[in-house]
Amino acid sequence: MEIMISADMEGVSGVTWTDDVVPGTEQWQRFRRFFTGDVNAAVAGLCEGGADRVLVNEAHLSQRNLLLEELDPRARMLTGRHKPLSMMEGVDTGVAGAVLLGYHAASGCEGVLSHTYLPSHITGVWLDEAPASEGRLNTVLAAEYGVPVLVVTGDDKACEDAAGYAPEAEHVVVKECVSRYAAICDPPSATAARITEAARTAMSRAGHLDPVVTAHRIEVEFDASHLAQAAAVVPTVEQTGLRRVAFDAPDMTEAMKAFKVVTAIADGAVQGKYG
Repeated sequence: MEIMISADMEGVSGVTWTDDVVPGTEQWQRFRRFFTGDVNAAVAGLCEGGADRVLVNEAHLSQRNLLLEELDPRARMLTGRHKPLSMMEGVDTGVAGAVLLGYHAASGCEGVLSHTYLPSHITGVWLDEAPASEGRLNTVLAAEYGVPVLVVTGDDKACEDAAGYAPEAEHVVVKECVSRYAAICDPPSATAARITEAARTAMSRAGHLDPVVTAHRIEVEFDASHLAQAAAVVPTVEQTGLRRVAFDAPDMTEAMKAFKVVTAIADGAVQGKYG
């Protein structure tokens, strides 16, 4: 039985600000070990709970942050860009469950380093009219392949969000949000124990479910009108307001591919300090 881990970094133990997660900084080098430690804690619990194999999909920015030389040998790592299913690459390979590790709250919401895909410039994302974090988007995508979300880790705001989109999953709080750039943090030894226990417990829910394939509508709101104008050049994407675009898709796989295009074009339209 194989389980996948979608590993993001903003919701990892101890992470609180930009330099902790931006490749090339001294702090990033330090927190790569925290990141790998959280992943290893999840791998340990999954294997103790019955997993035969674990696929770790690097899902943060450059997707080259985890330390392969320190990875639990019971896991394999999918690293680097670009992947068709992005943060959930591997969910379509017959895995029996997914762990959303190091996740965070959505754009426009309270939480440590909260955002949805772009670190800034997006003020809100809605999936079928419901506010959508990366966790919600990726859980709906997993459901399309019959894959249950077993564990979500992150700050308390990320776990509150997860209670809405993955109520049956184990939710592991590794830090308590004070502000976007501040948190009350437990040491990695304490959070690792919680992650391992949650992953072990969650394996009782592992297994293939009936796929849920439906049409979806995604809306994205930016912090400037020119970003909506840039995104609206994509066929099927409609500018629905001064700073908002929307599009429909026949299934979540197509919706997420379109969402990637929209965010990439908007990101490319940002011009220095003026955005």
